[in-house]
Amino acid sequence: MLYEIRTYNLKAGAVAAYEKLFAAGYPVRSRYSLLFGAWHTEIGPLNQVVQIWGYQSLQQRADIRKAAASDPSGAWPPDDAHLIVSQENDILTPVNTMTEWQGPQQWGSLYELRMYTYGYGEIGRVAETFAQALPGRSAIYPVAGIWTSELGNMNRLYQLFPYKNWAHRDAARAEIRGKGLWPPHGDDHPVQQLVRHMAPAEYSPLH
Repeated sequence: MLYEIRTYNLKAGAVAAYEKLFAAGYPVRSRYSLLFGAWHTEIGPLNQVVQIWGYQSLQQRADIRKAAASDPSGAWPPDDAHLIVSQENDILTPVNTMTEWQGPQQWGSLYELRMYTYGYGEIGRVAETFAQALPGRSAIYPVAGIWTSELGNMNRLYQLFPYKNWAHRDAARAEIRGKGLWPPHGDDHPVQQLVRHMAPAEYSPLH
């Protein structure tokens, strides 16, 4: 399975309006495939909406997007272009110990998206290092996903961690570090890091 992460940079103050339009159109889009999750940023680059979709292949993605855009209702895609400043997307593949999407989950009101960029030729080793450590980290609290970029911004590792709230984040991180479970230790180090703290949209299957 592959995953598409879509990041929308919105006009200041436009997140609520964007999510309202998306929520109105999503029942039509969900006939073709379901969201993995959707969030808006609270800390980090602001006025951003992040969505993750899952597909079996790039061809399935193309077929589904074409069918949804041709739905006779005309409700998809939402009429939201006036709210969007820019957007980008990456195609991601999960590390080999990641649990694939299991449908809606109630994991919490806080999600942490960590994006690490590595030097050329390092990402394969990094993926294996994180894959080996993932089961131990997941035993403390579920990990929504760990992926590497396949298309788009290359040499990136994406980590998506849910928490019940800020207090739970502090407690979980203290336990994980106290037990030496995370972060995994390897010879490769990121050259760039970006962390977003996000709240789930009301329609997000992960919340």
